Order: sequence, then C-alpha cells, then structure tokens
Amino acid sequence: MLLPFIWMLLTSFKAGNEVMIMPPVWFPEKFHFENYKEAWEMAPFGRYLFNSITVTVLSTIGELITTILAAYAFSKMNFWGRDVLFAILLGTMMVPGEVLLIPNFVLLSDLGWIDQYEALIIPWTASVFAIFLLRQFFLSVPKDLSYAAKIDGCSDFRFLWTIMVPLAKPALFTIALLKAIGSWNAFLWPLIVTSSKEMRTLPVGLTAFSTEAGTVYELLMAASTMIILPMIILYIILQKYIIQGIAKAGIKG
Repeated sequence: MLLPFIWMLLTSFKAGNEVMIMPPVWFPEKFHFENYKEAWEMAPFGRYLFNSITVTVLSTIGELITTILAAYAFSKMNFWGRDVLFAILLGTMMVPGEVLLIPNFVLLSDLGWIDQYEALIIPWTASVFAIFLLRQFFLSVPKDLSYAAKIDGCSDFRFLWTIMVPLAKPALFTIALLKAIGSWNAFLWPLIVTSSKEMRTLPVGLTAFSTEAGTVYELLMAASTMIILPMIILYIILQKYIIQGIAKAGIKG
C-alpha cells in the first residue's frame, strides 16, 4: 500500500533523466529539492490552493448541517412515510455517481453555475452515507433522554443542538474528516464544471504538467506530494476519531 507513495516521494527529488531510466532506480543520485519550487511556480498553485480550501471547508460545513438535520428527522421524529423515505434515500446509494454526471451538469448549466463556486460546492453538501451513519448514532441515544427534555420544555431544535450534537461528536468528526479528504482529492467533477484556471482546484491543476512534449514526471510527483501530504497528516492525527465514530455509531439495520 505504501509503495506507490514512497515511489512518488523519491521520484519528486530526481533529475529529469533519472525518472524514465531503465532499469528503474529507487534513489536519485542527488536530491533535487528545487523541483518543489519549480513545480509550485509552473502553475498558479496559490489560486488552486485557495479554491481547494474554500471548496473543502464550505462543502464539509454544508454536509454537516444537512446530515445533522436529516439524521435527527429520520431517527427521532415521527412523521408519515418516514421509513419509506429513508429506504428510498438508501436506495440512491446503489446509483453510480457517473450516471448522474450529465443530468447534474445540464441542471447546473441551466442555473448558470458552470465555472462558479456554486457548482463545486452546493451539489456536494449532502451525503446519503453520512446521513445513514449519523442516524445510526442517534438511534443509540435512549428515547428517555428526549422525553425528559420535552418534559422540561425543550423543543426538538434545542434538544438537537444542545444535547444530541455534543453526544455525536465522534460520528461528526468521522463524517467531517471523510468529507474533507474526499472533497480535497476530487478530480472528475471539478474537471467537468470548471473551464478557467481561476476556478481549478489542486487535483485538476496537476494537468498543467502535461504538455505537448510529454509529462514532466519529476515536477508532477513533487506537486502530487504537496497536495497529498496535508490529507495524510490530517488522517494520521485524526484517525482515532474515525474508528471511534464508526464503532459508536453501531452500523446496523
């Protein structure tokens, strides 16, 4: 599993003539740290970084809000057709995302959102899996807690934000981290809905290293390392919350 990452890191320090040499060499004769500087200057990565951070933060916040509200409604509120609607919601997980690319693109084009932040953020502010995960956590909270809160005059909204959300911190950490990693690494959708350099995100910006003369692999590996490293560090630091969140959510029917 680690082998491709090790190869990427070592290749990022190689000279151009060492990248495609046969038989392959693992370690460069000299570590070319200037590859990182040259890779950063080859494209407007400052703008790409700003776009990636903006899209990741806003889509993660949006998903947390929609997930909390939907999960609470499906777990603690009684309304007509609740279970049927939830079954339909789960059924959408069986639809491949690629099938929805063209309809979603046409819809966003009609709205005039192509090559705008709205197209990069709004379609991804809800997740069926996140709703399912948090719903399972909310179901594990005893109903007696909500009954006691209502007796004391607590509304559903206040009960949700003052009691349920603090209790669900492990699950929320898991949802936020998985969403942040997925949004940061997203490539296909940003590639489709952006047409200008000013709106590209970091993964799409890597296409700048493909030229008519071929791909500059040592610079591509340097840029890829810079893009992947923040998410690796974030995952290593917060991986315990993923385990706790999934374990406490109790994935069950």
